[in-house]
Amino acid sequence: MITVKDTVHDHIEIDGVAADLLDTPAVQRLRHVKQLGTVQLVYPSANHTRFEHSLGVYHLASRALGHLGIGGKRADRIEAAAMLHDVGHGPFSHNLESLTHRRTGKYHDDVDEVLATGAVGEVLRDHDLDPEKIAGLVAGEGPYGGLVSGELDVDRMDYLVRDAYHTGVPYGTIDTERFVRELTFVDVGTGTNELVLDEGNVQTAESLLLARALMNPVVYTHHVARISKAMLRRAASDLLDATTTTPAQLRRMDDHDFLAAIRSCSETAELSRRYDERDLYKRAVWAEYDDVAERVHEADHDTESALEREIAEEAGVARQHVILDVPPEPSMRESTARVTVNGEVRRLERQSPLVSTLRTAQRNQWRLGVYAPHPATDRVGRAAADVLGLDPDGLVAEVRGAMPTTLDEFRDGA
Repeated sequence: MITVKDTVHDHIEIDGVAADLLDTPAVQRLRHVKQLGTVQLVYPSANHTRFEHSLGVYHLASRALGHLGIGGKRADRIEAAAMLHDVGHGPFSHNLESLTHRRTGKYHDDVDEVLATGAVGEVLRDHDLDPEKIAGLVAGEGPYGGLVSGELDVDRMDYLVRDAYHTGVPYGTIDTERFVRELTFVDVGTGTNELVLDEGNVQTAESLLLARALMNPVVYTHHVARISKAMLRRAASDLLDATTTTPAQLRRMDDHDFLAAIRSCSETAELSRRYDERDLYKRAVWAEYDDVAERVHEADHDTESALEREIAEEAGVARQHVILDVPPEPSMRESTARVTVNGEVRRLERQSPLVSTLRTAQRNQWRLGVYAPHPATDRVGRAAADVLGLDPDGLVAEVRGAMPTTLDEFRDGA
């Protein structure tokens, strides 16, 4: 047995297949992939990694299995999936995932190949575990996959608490012990058991929703984090176009590998310098959901690229000095979690009036961004407003009209 001292869960005891997986290269690589990517540019202490998060997910999964009375080979499979659930992440976690998925067809939870080969595959087979079944659990398949990747998974239980701890933001606090203690499997009429929260835990489920909703605007979608993410995505795309680096190779890099690659490539060196020195692009446009035309909401990658070129041409700036950032449609996966009320299993969105309120808040927090180097933000903003069909004066004033009132606002800029 291995005992690890963790900042969030105190002492974590690791044994069995999880202990043997710990020192495989695929898991150790996660020491060099930051959990929150570029959020460290806003919150300097947010330097925690996917490695420590994986330990936390394993710990919570193990606790949940104990409360659920699940043991033997089934528990081994679930604990292995918990330890391995993030090995498919590329550099800077989710930041580059849309690019690598577009070019490889794989998301971070598509880990069949990683689990079937190399040291990970050897460890799993030594413990008489089928890598394909473990990969299915990582992807959330079946009722037990929902414990690792689902609406009530131990993944989000750990990352919300861990991200709040390392950023110092007091919004991600949830009672993880109550969560894992109150999980149960029931037949909801589909012929298979599903993971639900037991009777009397509507507020427990709501706490997960609320924590996620409060963390989203101040951490996960903070405008500085979004701008730096967008710049790194552009650098990654340019790196693939300018060098022999393949999307599959990019996906297996860690943060250090990727930064070294874009520093040494002439086509990405300027974006790399800006990231290293925190000389980031600024907001030329920051538009609310209802102000953005449906054609922009629905734009695919090629359409977004065409819009960037059109904005750059109208503004009279180089193409690389315009980045259009259209976030995904607002969604709240946790609202479909199932809770038990008066002996009946119900979806949280049916039971909790908080869900509709948070959905409205989420839509109100959504922003389209157009970013450019500081001297060009005014020209790019007005060109973007014209190309995208937005009100130029209102949008530019929203971004540039008010002076910063705190040191943090001054530091983060527009």
